[in-house]
Amino acid sequence: MKAAQHIFRVRRNYNVWVGNETLEDYALRFTAIKARRWSIEHVAKTALGATAFLALEAIAATITLSYGAANAIAAMFAVGLVIIVTGFPIAYNAAKYGLDIDLLTRGAGFGYLGSTITSLIYAAFTFIFFAIEGAILASALRALLGIPLWLGYLLCAIAVIPIVTHGITMISRFQVGTQTFWLTLQCTALAVVAWFEFARVDDWTAYMPESLSGSTRGFNLALFGASTAVLFSLVAQIGEQVDYLRFMPEKTNENSRRWWFWLSLAGPGWILIGIVKMLLGSFLAWLAISAGDTPERAVDPTYMYQMVFNYISSSPTLSLVMAGLMVLISQMKINVTNAYAGSIAWSNFFSRLTHSHPGRVVWLVFNVAIALLLMELGLYRALEAILGLFSIVTLSWLGSLSADLIINKPLKLSPSFVEFKRAHLYDINPVGTVSLVLASLVGVLCYLGLFGETARHLAHFISLGMCFITVPLIAWITRGRFYLARQSAEIIALLPVVQVPAPSAQGSRPLTPPVPATLQCCICENPFEQQDMAYCPAYQGAICSLCCSLDSRCMDSCKPDARLAKQLEHWLKPWLHAAFFQPLGRRLVRFFSLFLTANTFSAALLGLVYFHMVP
Repeated sequence: MKAAQHIFRVRRNYNVWVGNETLEDYALRFTAIKARRWSIEHVAKTALGATAFLALEAIAATITLSYGAANAIAAMFAVGLVIIVTGFPIAYNAAKYGLDIDLLTRGAGFGYLGSTITSLIYAAFTFIFFAIEGAILASALRALLGIPLWLGYLLCAIAVIPIVTHGITMISRFQVGTQTFWLTLQCTALAVVAWFEFARVDDWTAYMPESLSGSTRGFNLALFGASTAVLFSLVAQIGEQVDYLRFMPEKTNENSRRWWFWLSLAGPGWILIGIVKMLLGSFLAWLAISAGDTPERAVDPTYMYQMVFNYISSSPTLSLVMAGLMVLISQMKINVTNAYAGSIAWSNFFSRLTHSHPGRVVWLVFNVAIALLLMELGLYRALEAILGLFSIVTLSWLGSLSADLIINKPLKLSPSFVEFKRAHLYDINPVGTVSLVLASLVGVLCYLGLFGETARHLAHFISLGMCFITVPLIAWITRGRFYLARQSAEIIALLPVVQVPAPSAQGSRPLTPPVPATLQCCICENPFEQQDMAYCPAYQGAICSLCCSLDSRCMDSCKPDARLAKQLEHWLKPWLHAAFFQPLGRRLVRFFSLFLTANTFSAALLGLVYFHMVP
């Protein structure tokens, strides 16, 4: 029998940014019950602040002018339905278990290292949309104050950092504090357009651009597919919503109705507000084109809202000021969320690759810097062109995650709970990881036209449908054995004895809820709630999830068969000669695995560039 590995304990001292819970904001941890101190309504309103973003109007305007109003409207409702169906289980489980989208992905089908790629996908989403939203705001600053674009980009990037450094504590104050002002302007714009232009709705829905005058008027599958390809880039927004919803108080019998209502609205329900804004953007773009404006001006949100406020003011300057304020508040609200979500995604990504964590604030600045670079170089315009392909990968990720929560858990193909700790997870869970790869590959090939025109138009729906087939199928084939590597039964013996409060005079219910049980981490020596702890046989004590994630000395001695190298060896053994699994052979297998992965990724990027260069 192999001797257990024991390691001498060295206390880990985190720097002030990581040690400060307000700054760190549980970026790599289960969100402690004690931290969920805000009301249900307050957390939900904070999450809903992200729905202010004007990229919704701009994207809707673009697809309307490119593919016709009927196809754009159909695409809005189709994508909205997909976001609600896939987003609800994600939002529910994130709020129930107090997990952000990255930790949720770990335990719901991807494994500890398998979710690294999804963290990168999510981080890319945040800085791409930060750049797009920042460009809209910089354009408004130039129109309003004459600020050059390069300086506007810099100001837009720097302005969010002081708010986001203090996590949800400061963000919630900003989002809730600006909500009334934003809602007033937004509802005023809707009311004005409805009052003055409602009679022209029929003309708007019949609109077809002149470049497509030969196409069938009304619904067209090809144009509908092109519209959904752009709109599906919004599907990752559910990740930003749940990064806030993990702070929701626990559901009880007393707050059940409010909990469900606000979860549904602030979770997948964000798209209901989004559809209203997209319909408005589509209508305003059509009004601008009908009045003889250029497509470039018609899709500019600043010009859209200036045109709206012209109805209630005879002063062009006042209309521009009102539109500028609308853009300023809206874009700050969404870019605060983009920066916050990006800091969490990068924290998760680099902590798993480097076993170090300088603090969420460092990755906040890193994410904002990437977005600023994209804006200054003008690269965000090129990124908009590849959103159709990017959204296939994003949809494959979230579709696989949602399928695991909707299908596998009720069918008991996976554990009834979501595990996120490194100590308990396999490095790779093929259920989500293989499903993501297969759905993305088939979706991209369809999108490139290899399986015919119909498949090309419906590539995103094919990817999503594959997820709901492959996820339960792979879980059934593997019998769900790759969800849990082990569990920490030893933790129970380490829990302190908690005194149950005496019954109240009115009945048997305690006057106050029981205090969550806490344990001291044997490495950092800080107390954490039981859900954040695992038992480490190498250190022979309870260890918190962050210390466990960052440790590089234990070599996963608690789960040797769950390491990536061991998993690869197990999967490749039936196909390769025994010599490959000797010490030298293992190194060769590892080298060629990394070599193949890197070159496949490079080939995909070159293929993407070629696809967009070919006329």
